Amino acid sequence: MPVYDYWCENHGAFEAMRPMAEHAAPCACPACGAEAPRVMLGVPRLALMDSGNRTAHETNERAAHAPKSTRTHGPGCSCCSGGRSVSSRTLHRPDGSKSFPSSRPWMISH
Repeated sequence: MPVYDYWCENHGAFEAMRPMAEHAAPCACPACGAEAPRVMLGVPRLALMDSGNRTAHETNERAAHAPKSTRTHGPGCSCCSGGRSVSSRTLHRPDGSKSFPSSRPWMISH
């Protein structure tokens, strides 16, 4: 829920967390209980931030829970691993079936 600013005539400014559906409704002052109208005391910081800083903040937030890999392909890719490719040890038969003559015959390839 967003935090909104309100102004009480007796106690001054206070903040309250309210649903967006109630953004225009007055809020009760926590000190005296009087109805206080919503005011805009501060300017939203992200809207005025330059694009370089905003991109850096977005990158930091994304990296905190979902780090992005710089590799576009998996390991053994010929374009990412210096031109060498990993040979598959899976034996493909003419009828489309596969055989795994490696040390782990029970594993199925992806």
